[in-house]
Order: sequence, then structure tokens, then C-alpha cells
Amino acid sequence: MGKLDNLSILIVEDDPTVRLLVKKALEHHGGSVFEAENAAEALDMSQKPNLDMIILDLRLPDGNGYDVCIEMRNNGIKTPVLILSADHETDIKVKNLNAGADDYLTKPFSIEELLARIEAIRRRSTISNGTELKCNELKINVIDRQVTIKGVEIDLTNSEFNLLAYLTKNKGKVISLDELAENVWGIDFNTQTNYINVYVSYLRKKIRKHSSFKYIHTVRKQGFKVDCGEA
Repeated sequence: MGKLDNLSILIVEDDPTVRLLVKKALEHHGGSVFEAENAAEALDMSQKPNLDMIILDLRLPDGNGYDVCIEMRNNGIKTPVLILSADHETDIKVKNLNAGADDYLTKPFSIEELLARIEAIRRRSTISNGTELKCNELKINVIDRQVTIKGVEIDLTNSEFNLLAYLTKNKGKVISLDELAENVWGIDFNTQTNYINVYVSYLRKKIRKHSSFKYIHTVRKQGFKVDCGEA
């Protein structure tokens, strides 16, 4: 078995040459690959059961990957998404991550880099060796990727889930912005920007709807930590 261990991957790319090259490379490394060449096909095929990952080009003939990603997330599709784009600007990367994408790879890229990004996404999607993380009234099911407080499920994006799970796995430890950027997003962006703070704010707001307990603490000039207090 190759590196991808029969991972089921959907490639959404309108350029048939690029699509074929990526398909053959992923199959060579053990992937099971499906293809879509436009936004409509992508939205339809994203609902395939047991799909492990979606590689999504930004520029499509009937739309763009950014809108496709938003619609997939609105439809409840939680399959990890890797965006492909020729745009190198940090704000474009951040915009697509905010739309629910899990990673962003700029063109041109090598197959080795693509495989590394896929592996990084897989690793972040299985943050803990156990099946559940517990913190006070908060429970995180790592297998089903579900978060509940007092038995009520909280709807989180993939990035929000990964951020909360990583902080909770390291509860009591101060995690720097650099460590969060590397282990939660696996993407090189300027940690002096407000990006991670915004995501922490999203999490706090969603948690606050169900609990008055303060789980995520800001440690000035150092980072963030999760405090579970007394259960």
C-alpha cells in the first residue's frame, strides 16, 4: 500500500492536464481518486459517502472554489478541503481558510509538497490517539469530530475543531501562536496578524452560548491555554 493508504480523494480542477497529472500521482501513491471539473460537479460529488479529502481549485468555469467551500460547509460537509490556487497573497489564503478550507497550496507545486500537505491534514484530523477529550463540561469526540457541552453539540468548522482539540489536548499548557499556526493550520502566515485571535474569538463566542465557564485563556505575549478547572 502506498503513502495514501487507499485514501478516497476528490479532485476538483477544470484543467484536464493538471487533473490527470494529480490523479495519476495520487493513485501511484495508493489513493482512490474521483474527479470533478466544475463547481456543480464538486458540490454534487462532495456528498459521496466515505470521502476522505477534497482537493479544490479556486478558479472554476462556473464559479470559484471559495464559494464552493462555503456552500459545502453550509451543507454540513465536513470533509477536509485543500485549496489549490496561483494566488500567493496571505489575505487570499486567510480568506479561504475562513471559508472552511483546511489548507492552501499555491501553484506551481511539486507532488511531494502535495503529499506532505495531505499528510499534514490527515495528522491534524486525528489530533489525539484516544477517542475523546474531556475538559469540565466540554467533551470532544475525536473520531466523529463532535464537540458537546452538557450534551449539546456545538457546530464548529474544521479549523475551529482542530484549534479547540489541540488546545484541549495540551490543557494547562501555554501554546504559542507559532505552535498553533504549525500544528492547527500547517500553513506559513504571519502570526503577528490578528488571524488566530479571531479564531479564538469565534470559539469563545460559540462556547459561551452553552456555558459560562471560561475555557480558553489569553496569556499576554505568550499565547493561549485551556483551563478545565474543576469538573
